[in-house]
Amino acid sequence: MRRTGWFILETWERQCSGVKFFSYSTSVVSLIILPMIFAKSGIGIDSLPLKIAFLSMVGFFTFITPVTLHVLTKGYVVRLYYNKERDLYTAITYNAFLREKRTEFSPEDVEVPGVSKMFTTFYAKKKSMLINPLLFPNSNDYQHLMGYDKPFTFNLEDLNPPSKEK
Repeated sequence: MRRTGWFILETWERQCSGVKFFSYSTSVVSLIILPMIFAKSGIGIDSLPLKIAFLSMVGFFTFITPVTLHVLTKGYVVRLYYNKERDLYTAITYNAFLREKRTEFSPEDVEVPGVSKMFTTFYAKKKSMLINPLLFPNSNDYQHLMGYDKPFTFNLEDLNPPSKEK
């Protein structure tokens, strides 16, 4: 069963990087081919400022898709490793250039937002992370990561620690 869970994580990793790579490559190809298409098609814009404005607008929309994809997926954890002896997690995400970025954190570094956010499951060392809890083969692993296995109380004094006075 554990093997199935990791296979699903690897599938999501390939899909995430594949979509980003496809978006980047189509943007680059369109920016290379677009001036040739305009030169051959005979679109009659005589004014140089209008040509620059038109090409700038097309270039802007060519780059908006990859930038939006990066902003939405920059915190998506494609792989998560757990070192049981040290009680440390290593989250693998992708940066804007499709390079792996490692973030090492402990369960004490995890902060769960009070109000759920669309692209954030938790914060690890102030970095937004997005994970799919259904991909964990064992739900206890997810509960340990999020700190749900720790004892809790309904006492309001525990929620607001006393402020330090000088």
